[in-house]
Amino acid sequence: MELKLDLRLSQKLVMTPQLQQAIKLLQLSRLELQQVLTQNLLENPLLEEEEEEEEKEEEKEGEEEEKNEDSWEETETFSDPLSPEGWEDYYGSDWRSGDSNSPAATDHDFPSYDQTLTKPPTLEDHLFWQLQLSSQDEEEKAIGHMIIGNLDEDGYLRTSIEEIAEKSRASVKKVDSVLSLIQTFDPIGVAARDLQECLLIQLRHLHQMPLGNGCHHGGARQKSLLELLIKSHLPDLQKKRYSTVAKAVGRFVEEIVEAVHIIEGLEPKPGRPYGFDNNQVIVPDVFVFKDEDEWRVVLNDDGMPRVRLNPFYTDMLGTTHGDGDDTKAYLEDNRRRAQWIIRSLEQRNKTILKVVESLTKFQEPFLEKGIQCLKPLILKQVAEDVGMHESTVSRVTTNKYMYCPQGMLELKFFFNAGIQRAEPGAEDFSSITVRELIREMVGQENSGKPLKDQEIVSRLRARGIVIARRTVAKYRAELNIAPASQRKRMY
Repeated sequence: MELKLDLRLSQKLVMTPQLQQAIKLLQLSRLELQQVLTQNLLENPLLEEEEEEEEKEEEKEGEEEEKNEDSWEETETFSDPLSPEGWEDYYGSDWRSGDSNSPAATDHDFPSYDQTLTKPPTLEDHLFWQLQLSSQDEEEKAIGHMIIGNLDEDGYLRTSIEEIAEKSRASVKKVDSVLSLIQTFDPIGVAARDLQECLLIQLRHLHQMPLGNGCHHGGARQKSLLELLIKSHLPDLQKKRYSTVAKAVGRFVEEIVEAVHIIEGLEPKPGRPYGFDNNQVIVPDVFVFKDEDEWRVVLNDDGMPRVRLNPFYTDMLGTTHGDGDDTKAYLEDNRRRAQWIIRSLEQRNKTILKVVESLTKFQEPFLEKGIQCLKPLILKQVAEDVGMHESTVSRVTTNKYMYCPQGMLELKFFFNAGIQRAEPGAEDFSSITVRELIREMVGQENSGKPLKDQEIVSRLRARGIVIARRTVAKYRAELNIAPASQRKRMY
């Protein structure tokens, strides 16, 4: 076998570090981009933040005020501070409106904004506080802390008593005793190990209140029925099989329905009131509004650092010679990096504007009239319209938000599948529009006879929308709407 050297010409795409950086900047969210720019401003001396025009004007005004103050100090004469006139000059008009003899509080006397911030207590904080007030035994407190620390966000204990006893080096009986104590805390039903135990704990507290409209004997009868239903018939109650349950327990259907109303008033997730989320404010990347019958797209650069090359170090590059070769090489490298970041930012802004303008053109009926007019749209359509690759459009629309007449929307919202229309050649319906129609139908249904999936299919077909029953079931599940059997109400 003979070995030879052969020269060939070929073309291939090489992902240079600069190209990788440009792609990375393109898919960053607004907050992530701010963090990247801030980091580069700290690391690269050739990159600096451009001052806003307002800041420059404020500096000029400050200089003029200082000059005026200097000239004023030379000409102004003060009265004797010990005389009544002097004290008046000293205090000025700083008097309380309610008391003529006491000075008013200044801004420095009030707490700062940070000092006025607070947050609601968590479920753990609330239970720890009750534990401190309910027990003086240190071992009980230690076990109680371990139990409370193992509660999930719904307030359920997902760890076995045996495991807690092993970790706390206590007896199972002692742990069970502390658990019973915590189960008496507010919110009622907390520290239960399953739904059945949670409802029974709440039912025990309800025993202290009169139930039903009958005498004490009738109330006790109803309480025993409630306990029986919770212990043995929860799955059937969930599926609204009231006749089956009534036959099994030997009661009338009306009694079962009345008991179900009481059970529905119990809280299946005791920790829900304390499960708050830290909502974050979303700042839009672009604004879309109508100006004289024309839709305009404006990039939101408020709060975004505006970067430029540092003129001082740029001038230094032209004067560094001889023994400053290392310094010049360092500055040249950082200048190239700074220039590439500035170009990548400009390209990113242009790309976002082009994609949003294309979305505005495709979804103009939605911007005008609302969700009923949202059109089906895929990445390929926008990519062909703006002359880019589909992957680029996907990066642009990731974690980017638009503020428009229909509210704050993620750019990904505008891409959705199409549902076929019954009329030949008619434009497809948006899947999001179909979901909204299903939500409206269920919201307007008769709760005594809720719509089944097949009935929803028939109603959508009457509107010219061809859709399968399994698709309706899928959309209904995505909307967190229960099946018809579980939505049925009996009065």
